Amino acid sequence: MSERDERAALVAELDDLRGEQRRLFERIAANERHFRGLARSVMRVQEEERRRFARDLHDGIGQNLTALKHRLQAMQEPAGQNPAWDEALAQALQICVDTLEDTRSLSRMLRPQILDDLGLESALRWLARSSGDAGKFEVEVDIDALPESLDPDIATLVFRVAQEGFANAIKHARAGRVLLRLRLREGHLQLLLVDDGVGTEAALALESGRTSRSSGVAGMRERAEMFGAQLRFISAPGEGTQIRLLVPLQRDDGNEGSA
Repeated sequence: MSERDERAALVAELDDLRGEQRRLFERIAANERHFRGLARSVMRVQEEERRRFARDLHDGIGQNLTALKHRLQAMQEPAGQNPAWDEALAQALQICVDTLEDTRSLSRMLRPQILDDLGLESALRWLARSSGDAGKFEVEVDIDALPESLDPDIATLVFRVAQEGFANAIKHARAGRVLLRLRLREGHLQLLLVDDGVGTEAALALESGRTSRSSGVAGMRERAEMFGAQLRFISAPGEGTQIRLLVPLQRDDGNEGSA
């Protein structure tokens, strides 16, 4: 075989290798899209279970507790007739009231009805208000007008990331102020959640999530990856914490996210 023929054979072989490499990358990309779709399907099932459980708590246990509270109130005697009975009944009534409130709070945290009925903005404003009350910090909310056709899965993703961020602020941050900002920019939703609390070592927080000592940051990142979104957790001791989420509204299967 001449040198020219050898060179031509080598070029042909390289072309074949490039083609095989391209096909391999295409299969990898297709598999990644497939697994993301499966992960989103699992998330939808989980959210539907949360919705069902929240409804059962509210409509079942919650209504039974409300009826019990009314019965206990009806059993109250005029003041002073039986002090021991009054005290025992008052304690039972307070337990019932506290349990009813805990049940309602758990129902809202599992799947707030406002997210399904009124949309993401209303749900985030409710979350910010209730979290500020629970954590005793001020909350500033700044949200752009959102598209009416916003994909419910994307709305759920943004809400869950914000929910986890507020939960961290309540439990760990000792913050005085928290900012929640949601922007719509160039086909992306940009969520920013910032607190002025004590902060933490970001690397340690991420590592603890990977080793299953804490599922918060790791769970947020896993949810984001299902949608091809980017999540950044920025924190340092004494410098507060930032959570930044960038979500493409164009799904990786080539379709626009829509209801």
